[in-house]
Amino acid sequence: MTDVSDILSKLSAAQTQLISPGSPFEIQEIELQENVTLRHYPNAPTHLREALNAGRKYGESIFITYGDEVITFNEFFDQVDRLSHYLIQECRIQPADRIAIAMRNYPEWMIAFTAAVSIGAIVVPLNSWGKKYELEYSLRDSSSKLLFCDEERFNQLDESLEDLPLKAILVRATQRTENPKVVDYSTTQKSLGNLSEVTIEPFDDVLIMYTSGTTGKPKGAVSTNFALTQALYNFEMHAAMSAMANQDLIAKMMENGFPPSTLLAVPLFHVSGCHSVFMLNLRGGRKISMMYKWDPEVALNIIERERITTFTGAPIMSIHLLSHPNWKDTDTSSLFALGVGGAACPSGLAKLVYEKIDNVYAGTGYGLTETNATCSNFTGEAFRLRPDASGTVSPVVDIKTVDDEGKTLPAGETGEICIRSPTNARAYWNLTKESEETFQDFWVSTGDLGFVDQEELVNIVGRIKDVIIRGGENIYPAEIEAVLSNYPGVEEASVYGLQDNVWGEIVGATVFGINLNEEAIKNYVASQLAAFKVPKHIFISDTPLERNAAGKLLAKKIKEKSKYYQNDASN
Repeated sequence: MTDVSDILSKLSAAQTQLISPGSPFEIQEIELQENVTLRHYPNAPTHLREALNAGRKYGESIFITYGDEVITFNEFFDQVDRLSHYLIQECRIQPADRIAIAMRNYPEWMIAFTAAVSIGAIVVPLNSWGKKYELEYSLRDSSSKLLFCDEERFNQLDESLEDLPLKAILVRATQRTENPKVVDYSTTQKSLGNLSEVTIEPFDDVLIMYTSGTTGKPKGAVSTNFALTQALYNFEMHAAMSAMANQDLIAKMMENGFPPSTLLAVPLFHVSGCHSVFMLNLRGGRKISMMYKWDPEVALNIIERERITTFTGAPIMSIHLLSHPNWKDTDTSSLFALGVGGAACPSGLAKLVYEKIDNVYAGTGYGLTETNATCSNFTGEAFRLRPDASGTVSPVVDIKTVDDEGKTLPAGETGEICIRSPTNARAYWNLTKESEETFQDFWVSTGDLGFVDQEELVNIVGRIKDVIIRGGENIYPAEIEAVLSNYPGVEEASVYGLQDNVWGEIVGATVFGINLNEEAIKNYVASQLAAFKVPKHIFISDTPLERNAAGKLLAKKIKEKSKYYQNDASN
């Protein structure tokens, strides 16, 4: 038995024990529509309010630190209850009304979210990186009745509020506003904290989370309470399964004596921040230290001051953190767990992780907005041995790959990944055609290319739209990006197709880093990959490459800035 098969066997045995009849994570089948039966967790909370109320039992323990601010679980829920009362009595919010949140990472983001779901409203997190037009589009598209916003977003939307059919609650304002449709957040906290409980059903909608919108307008993925609670419970099952299979590492973590705490460095309007950090830590009674925006130097200071044990971020964020000049002079002895999801894990990052942190409990996963971050993941020894993969498939997930015509491919063949799970969103808001294309009988067509290998690990090779077809040969950018990332000095790499009169498409790339030479990089790639995969043109950028809020490279924008794109790459 190989090392990989040994740890995968341990994970499988742990999962079997956890999901067996009578266990906390017992799995049963449920018929959600005629002829569609899914596996689910019957012991999961009935709705999201119940799921988040689990945090109330942690009382005076610290839940949030933000700069010098400290908020206990009791204080958090006191604000939630006061706000909930205000939303019903003063804002006249009814169940299924949409409440939008457009702000950077602040404690009030999480308070607004929890209050909204507690009264049966539908939360609409908006991309705080978006500009005025993008914010207005999502507000109008969702028909939101109320908006929570910070001052920066308010300044973009102030004039538009007159035409938008909603009111706004302004968070952390530095100056008064005369806009009659705007109320300061402090006003909501003068309300009483008691209210009659609203009836919430499992299949009521609770979340409209807009996709990052890297192409075209953002689409609002609509999820029910059932989908969200199943997703949270599935995360917790995986955490228990991984701990059972990695007992030596867990023992070392316990020996360090630091209570579990997480650095929130990813945006809350994305599933990584909202689901994996905010909601799971609220349920689990763990401290969250919040960052207003990503800065590796600030992150190191917080890790040292707050004795952070867990960091989760996009791969590029982990690279910035671990390679920062201040790392060697910062006390990071508390840091034990590192999550590198959100994009493919470069092999160079995996090497860096194990060089910088002793006995690190690192992991990754694969999921998307439309599946509420659910499909596959692993942490610990399995990740150390196979950092190129995206984990083991969750026990409530069915996965398949299909060809261009939608036909199911044999096991192990690369195709579009399709996921069926009780955690899936049910549709796109107000988009019938797009919903029919993506959501069918609880299957989600992801648009991602990949396969499940013989060890039953999920492997992602790229996006369908990113595939480069050179003379009939399919070339996957992710494969070449992984090689480029291993070249000394390359910090970021993006690979894309360029038009060519002879081949149809050829490979182009943009890299950012230190002391880079185009021909030397080409020679290196040629030593690692087949000749037809070697980029004909490599553009060396003098600035970091553009990314979206989830940390994913914006390949289209990066490509358009390349001088080779401007020349049409016809030579």
